[in-house]
Amino acid sequence: MEGRMDKIWHRGVIKYLQKKGLAPKDIHADMVATLGNDAPALSTVQKWAAEFRKGRENLEDDSRSGRPATATTEENIDRVHHMVMDDRQLTINQIANAIRISRERVENILHKELGMLKVSARWVPRLLTSDQKDTRLITSRENLALFEADPADFLERFLTQGECWVHHFEPETKELTSPPAPKKAKNISPAGKVMASVFWDAKGIVFIDYLQKRHAINGEYYANLLRQLKRALKIKRPGKLAKGVLFHQDDAPVHKSLVSMAVVRDCGFEVVDHPPCSPDLAPSDYYLFPNMKKHLAGKQHRSDDDVMCAVDDFFNQRDESFFTNGIQALQHRWKKCVDREGDYVEK
Repeated sequence: MEGRMDKIWHRGVIKYLQKKGLAPKDIHADMVATLGNDAPALSTVQKWAAEFRKGRENLEDDSRSGRPATATTEENIDRVHHMVMDDRQLTINQIANAIRISRERVENILHKELGMLKVSARWVPRLLTSDQKDTRLITSRENLALFEADPADFLERFLTQGECWVHHFEPETKELTSPPAPKKAKNISPAGKVMASVFWDAKGIVFIDYLQKRHAINGEYYANLLRQLKRALKIKRPGKLAKGVLFHQDDAPVHKSLVSMAVVRDCGFEVVDHPPCSPDLAPSDYYLFPNMKKHLAGKQHRSDDDVMCAVDDFFNQRDESFFTNGIQALQHRWKKCVDREGDYVEK
């Protein structure tokens, strides 16, 4: 009943804003700004705005008879949209299994209905706006100049971070022609997952925090992680704070919150700018997490503690060159982003 009322309420908002003369994209942007991940997909807004523009008054679904002809329903579009907003690293197979529709329908929803594609293992908008490209171009040019002014100093001072959901079962990454049969294992929860927040540099892992399912990172929580990071740096990287940390994080709202940025300043970190919608320019997204998930693929873990141990073991088994290579790749990626005038970079 709650889901049905949410849809009716959303449609009422769309109807009201459409009558005020707002375009579907502006209606969607307004709802996202207010509702966040609970906002309907753009395709849903476009559909209902068109209906109301034609004179429709009723907010209820049209009556149907018989079996639906397709799985690309408004409900499934919204479910896929909310799943991806919650975890942008989900695979098509994971989404298909959770919603119980074919991977072909999931692909159709992601690519055609939601206008998304996967870049560096994360779902992002398929087409960047001109403003987004300009921001990526300018930021990449400035960061590249910072790197090339003194590469050795940059690598010594640079520190980056990223968050990633790690599931009790990470499926194989190879593409399949049909949805895989659910794997059966006693006492294993395939839906279990842990959020790993990883802070690392060219020498290795500095600090990891694990957050269990049904919990969320907010500004105060992240600010506390930054305080713990500073303490870890004093122990694991003597002298790094004195030289000045070049701190890199993505544009997630929790990272840019007032409380988080205040702690960044208190820690004495110098921020390395990162443009929106750019996992291809984030070492955690294009390098660290894909390698970790490739290692964990096909392995089942019985508890959150087992997941944490598996992640810790993976990082402990990597030598310093593994981490250095991931960060050094930024030079090539920033340069390629400049060469492509701000467009996406995959390799």
